Amino acid sequence: MQTLSAGEINRLREQEYNATVSYMNRIHDELAIMRLRPDFPIPPHKAGQYTSIGAGYFEPRVEGCQPEHLEPDQITKVVKRAYSISCPVLGENGQLLREQEEDFLEFYIVLVRDAEKRPPALTPRLFAMNEGSRLFVSEKITGHYTLDRVGPDDTVIFMGTGTGEAPHNKMLLELLRRRHRGVIASVVCVRLRSDLGYAGTHEKVAALAPNYRYIALTTREQQDLRKKMYIQDLVRSGQLEQRIGQPLDPSATHVFLCGNPKMIGVPKKAAGGTVEYPQPPGVVELLEARGFKCDRPRDPGNIHFEEYW
Repeated sequence: MQTLSAGEINRLREQEYNATVSYMNRIHDELAIMRLRPDFPIPPHKAGQYTSIGAGYFEPRVEGCQPEHLEPDQITKVVKRAYSISCPVLGENGQLLREQEEDFLEFYIVLVRDAEKRPPALTPRLFAMNEGSRLFVSEKITGHYTLDRVGPDDTVIFMGTGTGEAPHNKMLLELLRRRHRGVIASVVCVRLRSDLGYAGTHEKVAALAPNYRYIALTTREQQDLRKKMYIQDLVRSGQLEQRIGQPLDPSATHVFLCGNPKMIGVPKKAAGGTVEYPQPPGVVELLEARGFKCDRPRDPGNIHFEEYW
């Protein structure tokens, strides 16, 4: 594989990069919270939106990842991927993060070591970076997955798998800053407890905000295998309503779904105008059976979703 000199790499970094890693918290070898401080003022944006970050193919990768073969013209390019913007929710003083403290963009990243179609390009390079490393972040922040339709007294339920909770953390902060009066709940489903990178934060927030509920589910903890539960099970069994202390009322509840498409279960239009749900049932089908409705750009609803792949 073609290699570049240190001088060539430094020149490419100066030419292509516009942000610095200001914070890197490795939850474990395959999960990290990364903050970037851009060289430019952070554009105004809404909680729940996303932007792109990138690193050059000329950057090193962490060990233990699927080997890659780069074409000669690829080595000088930058690979970019879209990531939802996350948030620490709390500041260093243990209270809600103040707007003047938010001079960074936070991302919740899982290391992808191998993939079917092609070797993963970006995350093996992000995980080789440290505080002070340089990379690319887009100046454009966008997306329709926002709190725009939520009223001050509505119940808001966030449901995410893995790093799909990232936009929900930013949304949670926004609701708390607004002094939201309705119940707020965050449901997070992961394989192991060690994958709950924000668990400590959520527990502290629950102690600060009486209307906030945090529900963590694991599916591969050895001691929990007999009683493991997915988000769909939580909804289907009625335990979600028990945990938040009220029924799921579609007239005053908004549900936000982010992460694994199988958890979300977005329906597709079939021949004759009928709707087909993926099987096994995802959360969308379970909620629509109870009077909820998917939110579309020109057709408002109370189920909002962001699929991660």
